[in-house]
Amino acid sequence: MFGLGVAQHSGFIDACIRLGVGNRKEKRKVILWVIVLGLLSNVIGDGGYIILLPIAAMLFQWVGLHPIAGIVTAYVSVACGYSANIVLSTMDPLLAHTTQEAALTLMGYQGNTEPLCNYFFMSASTVVITGIVYWVTQKWLLPNLGKYEGSVKVEAYRPLSRKERRALMVAVTVAGIYVALILWLTFSSYGILRGVNGGLMHSPFIAGILFLLSLGAGFTGMAYGFSSGRYRSDNDVIEGLTQPIKLLGVYFVIAFFAAQMFACFEYSHLDKCLAIMGADLLSSFEPAPLSALILFILFTAFINLIMVSATSKWAFMSFIFIPMFAQMGISPDVTQCAFRIGDSSTNAITPFLFYMPLVLTYMRQYDKQITYGSLLKYTWRYSLCILAAWTLLFIVWYLLKIPMGL
Repeated sequence: MFGLGVAQHSGFIDACIRLGVGNRKEKRKVILWVIVLGLLSNVIGDGGYIILLPIAAMLFQWVGLHPIAGIVTAYVSVACGYSANIVLSTMDPLLAHTTQEAALTLMGYQGNTEPLCNYFFMSASTVVITGIVYWVTQKWLLPNLGKYEGSVKVEAYRPLSRKERRALMVAVTVAGIYVALILWLTFSSYGILRGVNGGLMHSPFIAGILFLLSLGAGFTGMAYGFSSGRYRSDNDVIEGLTQPIKLLGVYFVIAFFAAQMFACFEYSHLDKCLAIMGADLLSSFEPAPLSALILFILFTAFINLIMVSATSKWAFMSFIFIPMFAQMGISPDVTQCAFRIGDSSTNAITPFLFYMPLVLTYMRQYDKQITYGSLLKYTWRYSLCILAAWTLLFIVWYLLKIPMGL
């Protein structure tokens, strides 16, 4: 948030919006861009929650839409689109096949456990989820929120001055140099940002991607601020750094009490107990393979409400469900695909999501009356529609016997 604060305080983000959107009220394009960026933001881990949400609010308000609708749309896209991201398929530790192989070794089963085993299905899912989120936003969320009448106002459109254009060019040049430097430090023979084995998995580049983004946004914001005349000394930069931190007072209060509830729940191991009970329930009767997969999707969606860590949840559940489904003739890639559908669909409505307090903090900038209940009221329709559409796509895909991936 430091880097984002400088970029926003210096006027860089506002200048980019004025240049990119202008005075044209292209509301549909703005909504679609926010959704697509939310789906693709998972290539930088959880950065979408921190970076995209406040920018989405500004974009929506700039084109005359309710800013909270921008936050909700971006939040749902990042949260429910976790597994729909086609680029994430090659990078997400969730797809590391070591856990699957360990589970399959217990019964001597050989199947597809490669990271790209769901690539085709997730590519199609990206299009489906984009359409679902756009439809719910247009048909339900925006009409219910209505026109924004809050205290946070967006200034009237004015074209970029010659000085602002020059400052924007300087900032983009600095950003280009920074990106080139990061790429050189990652992929050249001096690749100090690669892992000890020379790869990207568990490397400083992946582990520190949020820091690298924040640093880049900070440098770009400072370049724009000093070039445009908005910044004249380091005191102005410090003021930009403090702007977003003022929001975190509310966040820390919410997160403190949420953390106590989450810690108690983790200590009780109730989530793991429910997973084992669900496995026993599925194995107690012999449904058809497709019926078993649909039940598994619904069960995973329920478990996700109380156990939100995708990696630890998959590491735990794969040892139970992969061998069980393998005995039914269901390959691990299909099981993993079903898991990802259930795991992603209810991310936006789980009270245990780590970033929900931050989402509330962003929303309270525009409406002080926002609560957990308000956020759930805005997001439950998204989760329900995504779960239904995604499951239907999975059923059609399974019945047509289309390959899940590579």
